[in-house]
Amino acid sequence: MDKNGLYAVGDEWEKAKKEALEADPLTMEEAHSIVKEALKVAGGKHSFLKEAEVEVQEKTSEWEMPQVSITDSCGAKIAVVKLPQFAGNRDEGLKYAKTVIDAVPDDIQGVVIDIRGNGGGDMYPMISSVHRFIPEGDIISFRNRKGTMKISLDYVLMCTDVKQSSPIECPVAILTDEGTGSSAEALLLCFRGLEKARVFGSETAGYASSNMPYKMQDGSVVVLTIGCDVARTGEEFCDDPIQPDVQTDSPMEDAVAWITGQI
Repeated sequence: MDKNGLYAVGDEWEKAKKEALEADPLTMEEAHSIVKEALKVAGGKHSFLKEAEVEVQEKTSEWEMPQVSITDSCGAKIAVVKLPQFAGNRDEGLKYAKTVIDAVPDDIQGVVIDIRGNGGGDMYPMISSVHRFIPEGDIISFRNRKGTMKISLDYVLMCTDVKQSSPIECPVAILTDEGTGSSAEALLLCFRGLEKARVFGSETAGYASSNMPYKMQDGSVVVLTIGCDVARTGEEFCDDPIQPDVQTDSPMEDAVAWITGQI
């Protein structure tokens, strides 16, 4: 935490670190409590301690595949892509991405990317699945205490073994709500600043930051926030919700109407 925690600087952290190091836990449960308290200061609200038994449960849990449907609105051919959160392995990530890539035809005239309720996970399969709608080059950056790391579209595709498909230039509508968090917010920021992209719905969860897992000897994992997300516009996000372009209670209907109007 002291070396990499995003907020592990200043008097508040020095006080929290001193208290943690001077504590004398008698049980592993007490030790975990000490770590959790320090994590609140060093990493903020996105950091947490994952107990060993929880880690086992998550590895065996199921995750949903994306869903794609093609709709016609006033003669416009629009793809609706529902992206759930993802926490599988590399092969599963490739399957996740190709589910979308293979289902979206080349002649599509607009796309709605629905990330409502997507709490995050691995951002690379999510981004790869809709990479045809994202311009090449640097798409997002992460700022930590040592500097800023830029992530390019090529790098994302390499990490997921996805072969790059020809780009599709069309209006992109993204649907968000208070359940859109973490890696889903990173996906959202990959479209921020693009002329043909607009966000509909309500504000996101406010976890637009990057985490790093550190495995402990007892099998638990310290998940520490080490950086904040930076959009291509230069805007920096971390703990605050990302506001939509259009605040609405009927995001799907408004998004389709906007796309149709653009066409």
